[in-house]
Amino acid sequence: MSSDNSNKLTGAQILAKSLKHQGVTVVFGIVGIPVVDVAEAIQAEGIRFISFRNEQSCSYAASAWGFLNQKPGVCLVVSGPGVVHALAGIINSQVNTWPLVLIGGSCETQLEGSGAFQECLQVEMCRPYTKLSARPPGIGQIPAVIERAFRYSVVGRPGAAYVDLPADYIQGSVEPSTVVMAPVVRNTFAQADPEDIKRAVDLLKNAKSPLVIVGKGAAYARAEIEIREFIEKYQAPFLPTPMGKGVVPDGHPRNASSARTNSLKGADVILLLGARVNWILHFGKRFNPQAKIIQVDVCPEEIGVNTPAEVALQGHLPLVVQQLIDSIPGPFVADPQDNKFVVSLARHSAANAVKQEAKYLNDALPMSYHRAFYEIKRKLPEDIVLISEGANTMDIARTVYDFQLPRRRLDCATFANMGVGMGFAIAAQLYYPESHVVAIVGDSAFGFSAMELETAVRCHLPLIVIVINNNGIYFGLEKDEYDVLEKQGKLPATALRPDIRYEMFAEAVGGRGHLVKTPEELASAVEQALEYKGLSLINCLIAPGGYQKLDFAWMSK
Repeated sequence: MSSDNSNKLTGAQILAKSLKHQGVTVVFGIVGIPVVDVAEAIQAEGIRFISFRNEQSCSYAASAWGFLNQKPGVCLVVSGPGVVHALAGIINSQVNTWPLVLIGGSCETQLEGSGAFQECLQVEMCRPYTKLSARPPGIGQIPAVIERAFRYSVVGRPGAAYVDLPADYIQGSVEPSTVVMAPVVRNTFAQADPEDIKRAVDLLKNAKSPLVIVGKGAAYARAEIEIREFIEKYQAPFLPTPMGKGVVPDGHPRNASSARTNSLKGADVILLLGARVNWILHFGKRFNPQAKIIQVDVCPEEIGVNTPAEVALQGHLPLVVQQLIDSIPGPFVADPQDNKFVVSLARHSAANAVKQEAKYLNDALPMSYHRAFYEIKRKLPEDIVLISEGANTMDIARTVYDFQLPRRRLDCATFANMGVGMGFAIAAQLYYPESHVVAIVGDSAFGFSAMELETAVRCHLPLIVIVINNNGIYFGLEKDEYDVLEKQGKLPATALRPDIRYEMFAEAVGGRGHLVKTPEELASAVEQALEYKGLSLINCLIAPGGYQKLDFAWMSK
């Protein structure tokens, strides 16, 4: 007599219920054998499933979701190649220390080693790039492994986790009475050692030219209230890293971004708040060699990397900064306006602002990066969410756009990988449904994820995508020059075809496209895109630049 499976729970259903139990509201992914059943079970639980066109993009979206939410972004992919492609988001999350849980289908357990469909050593493959890579020992243990993956992903230093789900687990079933939901993951937070706080405060009180560096870890930790209060009380200059912008408003008078080099060279005490001393901060090589470093980080192993820390403050950033606020007596000097360091930074900032303004008002055609960015900047509302991707596009944009709110700027971040733009933009629009999300991407970077325009249209996401089109990677060629070199077989590896009609990509999938060549056309197109309720793509033609030596401000000399 056959058993009745009508009342049993499949592995797919148990997984979906486990995700809902952990508070998941959206899952990013691509379905196929064997995870179609999983996606359907997820939708049956009322969780939104955002189906992408490429696993890299959906894994990037889940990665960004983790950064924005302080909770794991969840990504579902098929076995073998699906997991391989999604490694991009896994590594991006692990390097950036953002919480992500990747769930991958895999072949039937009884077929392992037999050359099964898309068979791959997925648990082993993901292990070096995750905090946890595991397969449940059985269907009934799925909730426990999901809980463990979520816990590893968010507790301590955030990162990535991988859960492997064989096809026979997905389709197999068990009695509901045998399934026990694991506890909901709750993060734990700690303060720094009070003695270390005293040592840090002594350094800060005696500093003549202190500098506070605000990293993207401060944005992730939601430490903006405490850090703003600390800056107001201590009155020190501060320098945000690119994704730390907005934790303290860029318009604050102590913002030293326009005098970055001088602030790093002149500081005698540097307080690092959720910022790693990696390539973004030149490995500390541009710090004043005599500067005393106070480093606040949730991860003890990170403290002292590349630059020794005089004082290590391990703990949850908002709590540690509150300890500093409670212990610091007031401004580092009676009147910061009389301080040589503060006055010097203000002078350098003003001089650099004049130079920047001249670049903005350059009327040459085709437009320069700075002129195009200036026209865009003038039209964008203050609460804009900006995704910035591409080599020159991202590097120059860091100096142009101001942010008064935290977590409103996303770029390639620490791992510096191209292709994140559309995935990040889709995740951001889901997180900020009432705000305009604008992705300003280079033409090369756009090529990594262009088909996700269809994902955005299908999901009714009113993204604004602006392709900064210079006909190349870093730099491109004018059409005449391109044609000559192409005939000679001497096209540089950085060249792309001139004047590609990227706006037609948007029109092909149901969006609206704009081709612009002048500042006036660009300004008008941005205005129209802001008013439009669907997806808009602006193809902005700028000066190609020609073949030249590559050099960027962040590169180590």
